Amino acid sequence: MVQEGFRGYASAEAKAPLEPFEYVPQPLGDNDVEVRVTHNGLCHTDLHMRDNEWGISSFPLCPGHEVVGVVVAKGANVGDELSIGARVGLGWIRDSCGHCDSCVIGQENICSKGYTGTIVGHHGGFQDRVRLPSKFAFKIPDALDSVSAAPLMCAGATIFTPLKTYVTRPGMKVGVIGIGGLGHLALQFARAMGCEVTAFSTTPSKEKEARAFGAHDFALLNDTKFNNTQDLLLNTSPYDMDWSALLNVLKLDGKLCLLGIPATTLTIPIIPVVFHQKSIVGSIVAGRKFMREMLEFAALHQIKPQVETMPLEKVNEAMDRVAKNEARYRVVLVSEEN
Repeated sequence: MVQEGFRGYASAEAKAPLEPFEYVPQPLGDNDVEVRVTHNGLCHTDLHMRDNEWGISSFPLCPGHEVVGVVVAKGANVGDELSIGARVGLGWIRDSCGHCDSCVIGQENICSKGYTGTIVGHHGGFQDRVRLPSKFAFKIPDALDSVSAAPLMCAGATIFTPLKTYVTRPGMKVGVIGIGGLGHLALQFARAMGCEVTAFSTTPSKEKEARAFGAHDFALLNDTKFNNTQDLLLNTSPYDMDWSALLNVLKLDGKLCLLGIPATTLTIPIIPVVFHQKSIVGSIVAGRKFMREMLEFAALHQIKPQVETMPLEKVNEAMDRVAKNEARYRVVLVSEEN
């Protein structure tokens, strides 16, 4: 039997525009599902991978790791929980070892042997169909439309994990640095969790939007009147910061959580870390446990990204909009056939 090829868009080399691309996939494994792709969230990481900025890309590269689609085939060992026709989402993680302490509790994002990325050595969602292990295909709740669900598969997961980890009581004061693709979702999730939420920005004109997304308060990053006020700061910005000033914003025993990845080495003052018991922590996407919880939480509280849609064939134009910071706040690429 001749296997039909998959069609999508891929870069032939680093920094090259995406062009129509076709290949023959590996046979469907017993534990795999095949998903017909309908929607792709466009994450800035797709641009990093296209340009090989992290040195881990392989070419041709078909990006896309905020994927929503429909199951059209499944392997012999895939259970009834994923039926043909089920609407599912795929995120940054494609697979993991499945046996380490982290994987056993559903935190595959910190798999001790290292998880397999959806677009690291594999082709992502910018194609008509995609195959992957079924355990990383997540059913989308009926209350979430596919356009809204797509960015949640990475951006939503990235925000939800640290909030679930570090928000330990109602009324905690949570600050969100950056009102962009991650930040506008962080404001919504933190507000829905019962936190007192402050948006931090360098742009005064962002205040109205920040409050509309759920912020109780708004602060400019250089405003010292907010020093010693926050239990948790989520930094969604990928830029270098005045890290000493951010530590000053924290209360005693507060935590600064890095979500954006600045291309820099952090220089940290020791005194507030030791004598004020302040912490700097990091968080990366989500394992299966928090991914499922995030989707249910978003459906229950109707947390949705602000999106603009574009057809998949205009992927290069969409990537240019993201690169120029013109997207407000996420672009979702819609396939020709839904």
